[in-house]
Amino acid sequence: MQGTKGSMRVTGDSSELEWAIQTLVKNYDKYSGKGCCCRRRRGISKSDFRKMLSHELNHMLTDTKNRQAADKLICDLDENQDGEINFDEYWNLIGGIASPISCLIRQQEESEKFKK
Repeated sequence: MQGTKGSMRVTGDSSELEWAIQTLVKNYDKYSGKGCCCRRRRGISKSDFRKMLSHELNHMLTDTKNRQAADKLICDLDENQDGEINFDEYWNLIGGIASPISCLIRQQEESEKFKK
């Protein structure tokens, strides 16, 4: 990762984790008010959050096409109850998705070991 003071840029020699983090940040910026991390930016609104769920997580969160499920998810994530998902709340969503997915991946790997 290279960059000048205050900026980070993923380059060809960056790790997979660095690429993944930049992708997650860019995804947040895509659905929230765009801006630099050092400036106050707005969070992801309910309508933009629904768009994000349907466009970005449609394979992992298939039941969130239901409007009520999306509303419950945003209420659960919106810890400060301001009606928007800030970056920390968004990061909690990512962790909440990644944790069970990692368990499924490990179970599949174990299952593959027994098949061999």
